[in-house]
Amino acid sequence: MKFLAWTCLLTATTCANAAPPADETVPHLRKQGNAAQLVVDGQPFLVIGGELHNSSSSSVEYMAPVWQKMLDLNFNTVLAGVSWELVEPEEGHFDFALVDALIQNARRHDLRLVFLWFGSWKNGMSSYVPLWVKRDYQRFPRVKLGEHGTVEVLSTLAETNWQADARAFAALMRHIREVDGSGHTVIMMQVENEVGVLRDSRDRSDSANAAFAGPVPKGLMDYLKTNRNQLVPEIKQRWEAAGAKEGGSWSEVFGDSPATDEMFMAWNYARYIDHVAEAGQAQYRIPMYVNTWLSGTGKPGQWPSGGPLPHVMDIWLAGAPHIDILSPDIYAADFQGWCRKYTQRGNSLFIPEMNREGDGPRNVFFAIGQHSAIGVSPFAVDSLPDPKDSRLAASYRALREIAPLVLQAQGTGKMMGFLLDKEHPTVIREMGDYRLEISLDEIFGSKAETGYGLIVAAGPGEFVGAGSGFRVAFHPLTAGPALVGIGSVDEGVYRDGKWIPGRRLNGDENDQGGRWRFAPQIVSIERCVVYRYE
Repeated sequence: MKFLAWTCLLTATTCANAAPPADETVPHLRKQGNAAQLVVDGQPFLVIGGELHNSSSSSVEYMAPVWQKMLDLNFNTVLAGVSWELVEPEEGHFDFALVDALIQNARRHDLRLVFLWFGSWKNGMSSYVPLWVKRDYQRFPRVKLGEHGTVEVLSTLAETNWQADARAFAALMRHIREVDGSGHTVIMMQVENEVGVLRDSRDRSDSANAAFAGPVPKGLMDYLKTNRNQLVPEIKQRWEAAGAKEGGSWSEVFGDSPATDEMFMAWNYARYIDHVAEAGQAQYRIPMYVNTWLSGTGKPGQWPSGGPLPHVMDIWLAGAPHIDILSPDIYAADFQGWCRKYTQRGNSLFIPEMNREGDGPRNVFFAIGQHSAIGVSPFAVDSLPDPKDSRLAASYRALREIAPLVLQAQGTGKMMGFLLDKEHPTVIREMGDYRLEISLDEIFGSKAETGYGLIVAAGPGEFVGAGSGFRVAFHPLTAGPALVGIGSVDEGVYRDGKWIPGRRLNGDENDQGGRWRFAPQIVSIERCVVYRYE
């Protein structure tokens, strides 16, 4: 395949050309039951991916040995940064050599790409903007904080800022369409990265102060009134506690507090990013998402104030209609809780950053199995030691094999995911005609420390599971014989979507016919058939 790396000098005005008509083969989202699926080349696609270190994709030479590591980890997708400073080193002149190299090398290794646009903000700061933007601080205004003065963060209140970012992003998307519009190597785009104001609850520049004292925008007020009964609780309660006014300043409508400051920033970040996304989609319409630095204890500013957190989700839904998914970067405790929060209000779950070790290889099963996640992606995977022998590689091997079955079950109620530990050793779930009692695996008095996996109902009385360290007892939910027996358990693999059985598991391996077991030493795929008797 001929290498396409070349440098494109493109004036910003050429990016105003209209995009071609929509093409159903282009990556897009579609509904299946109550879930959204990513469709690539006309088929549903499960992102089994990993995100590179921030600077890895800035060098073709650095990336050369990384591609094989991604294959060793059983990835099908790589998340890689594309920075504004390298794409537009001079205003109006664009260099896509690195973009082309990433696309071509991903194709050579049969991998897909999700590009992360490090434009106006990365981790709340503006360190990836070009030098010509950094130097011209009067044309491209910065945020001002109460105690810290001006900081190197582009203001959301300046049209010149988002217009410059949008022109660059549109140029990027136009180029991706030109070089990849038929190849579909690039399947999604992240717009900016973990946005929000740090060290204060909001921007306190003159323009921000004027906007905060002015009326809450009509677009947001109309959204609140239309969706009043469905709003996330935090917004609904704050609005109603202030009298559910239909207009007024931000403090009059939502009260005077740091939480209102955060809502104000959420609206302005959402509107800014929506302008950028809209410009890109005019050139090439593929799914776009924003990611989130999650909140903790304390107040806004200790986490980036204004980012797309669950408690301001409706602000983002109102302000950024061109963003398809609000995504969490989950490093915090309570992984299950964060997943639930990010499936509020019809939002689809995609996790672009999470732990690569520790609980990460376990959590991927819960996100995909329980919430029909579009995909998962641990961070900093290019520096993972011994990738072939890692727990992540084992989890991803199983997920890649059963992906066709998972995709068929998404949104249908025929799939579940779970996490078990000593504090939560058992979960009870219902699936079809059976109640499943899922608990930590135990044999000869020794109990597993953790258990995790997903289970799919493959047919009447037939289940496929993947995971480690758990066992399942079945109980009837429907009329008929009162007892449920284990008919057969086979371990095996899926090859090209076809089940290839291995050992028939019996005796100790299925608790003498009493339970479906997954040993804690390995990540395995098993098929179980049950029957009723009395």
